[in-house]
Amino acid sequence: MVQYRTQTKIIADILATARDMNTAGDGVGITLLLRRGNVSYTRMSKLISDLVGAGLLVELNLEKNSKYKISDKGLSFLRAYNQFEDFAQSFGLRL
Repeated sequence: MVQYRTQTKIIADILATARDMNTAGDGVGITLLLRRGNVSYTRMSKLISDLVGAGLLVELNLEKNSKYKISDKGLSFLRAYNQFEDFAQSFGLRL
């Protein structure tokens, strides 16, 4: 049986990518988020817009493109999500 990711899991994957792949400190591009998030461009654009609006991602406007960094609020969300995921898995549940 195919296991589909929930919307919350996809958001956690996007935030984790923005946190982990921002090695230079100047944010990550949408292409990297698309590859790691494994969703369509249209869906990713909507998710990024929602995450920026919620204050979980910060949009950095550069010359020709935008890059994204995880915010402090995004880090808090990711920590809470990971704790809850570990808790659920300890009971044999999958999120």
